[in-house]
Amino acid sequence: MAQALGEDLVQPCELQDDSSSLGSDSELSGPGPYRQADRYGFIGGSSAEPGPGHPPADLIRQREMKWVEMTSHWEKTMSRRYKKVKMQCRKGIPSALRARCWPLLCGAHVCQKNSPGTYQELAEAPGDPQWMETIGRDLHRQFPLHEMFVSPQGHGQQGLLQVLKAYTLYRPEQGYCQAQGPVAAVLLMHLPPEEAFWCLVQICEVYVPGYYGPHMEAVQLDAEVFMALLRRLLPRVHKHLQQVGVGPLLYLPEWFLCLFARSLPFPTVLRVWDAFLSEGVKVLFRVGLTLVRLALGTAEQRLACPGLLETLGALRTIPPAQLQEEAFMSQVHSVALSEHDLQRQIRAQLAQLPESASGPPPRPQARLPGAQAIFEAQQLAGARGGTRPEVPRIVVQPPEEPRPPRRKPQTRGKTFHGLLTRSRGPPIEGPSRSHRGSTSFLDTRF
Repeated sequence: MAQALGEDLVQPCELQDDSSSLGSDSELSGPGPYRQADRYGFIGGSSAEPGPGHPPADLIRQREMKWVEMTSHWEKTMSRRYKKVKMQCRKGIPSALRARCWPLLCGAHVCQKNSPGTYQELAEAPGDPQWMETIGRDLHRQFPLHEMFVSPQGHGQQGLLQVLKAYTLYRPEQGYCQAQGPVAAVLLMHLPPEEAFWCLVQICEVYVPGYYGPHMEAVQLDAEVFMALLRRLLPRVHKHLQQVGVGPLLYLPEWFLCLFARSLPFPTVLRVWDAFLSEGVKVLFRVGLTLVRLALGTAEQRLACPGLLETLGALRTIPPAQLQEEAFMSQVHSVALSEHDLQRQIRAQLAQLPESASGPPPRPQARLPGAQAIFEAQQLAGARGGTRPEVPRIVVQPPEEPRPPRRKPQTRGKTFHGLLTRSRGPPIEGPSRSHRGSTSFLDTRF
């Protein structure tokens, strides 16, 4: 644990700066027509070529073949070899196969199969004017330097409008949350609109339920859980945050609600999503703890942040060289936080919630911890009646009539050959006694 979340900060000095792929509102207006897009579609980005630490082409091809083999027999793979799926997700899903793997991991393919034609009906239906106006104002803010979302009339912004509108019609009691925009945009970069919609449904309702509703009750609970984890794993950083008055709600919602899509370089965002769709919300806590340690882990860093504004600035301006995918994800996966530890902290914080709190209480039991739990829930549901997991009905069978006990033969003082002779009459001609596999021996009942 000391190595995972220690206060010594290792800074990889030779890594490239990839800050141009960040999708924040601070990105300025329009790119010039002469600027080219990088390998992720960001115009003028610096990710045209893989940076240091990126796996070589031969290794990527090997991983692609493994994923093709696993996804070709997905049910068998998830039933018997989920550990291999988890390890391959931690290494990173090849870019060419994310469109195939993400819907399988989150169970969106089952939702789409169980509800044919649902998305088309929602996309063609008129949306709520209130939500449509709000969504329309946010479209240009989602990755404005990505080639899909540059033009207001392009397929990117129009597809994003349709996906977000469809969700407000699918769950009118929840409506639209601004943080759903970047999440849906990342999905649309890899998936057709219908598959992106069902992946968004799974993220909102299975991975992080209660995040995007009108009360955001799950975000408040997870903020308290995050502070409790900071107190245990990074006590000096926790003390500093308390002294300067920086609560978790000042920085954590942007991280968790957007799934870090607006806080990390885009290659790292994709690696975080690979692990998140595999292992669940535990990954968000690990990433958050790693970012806090990188920003405030050393005494010098804390001394340079004497107040609230300086501390928030440090949390939001971590040098991109420290956020490169390979080195950063290695630190994330080394954080000593298990699912059991997370659930224990959630139960502890639930017990401390005031009863007079406004809004509905958090329901962390509705959150499934990753791809394996989702797969098992969908298997139990039998792929019928929708994708929501159902509790299997327990059928109690009437007790069977008691059978009379068998009488054990009296064999004391008798040899086996003598017992066989007495129970079956004259000896049976056949193989000698040394052949224990004879018919008379197999047919003997005690």
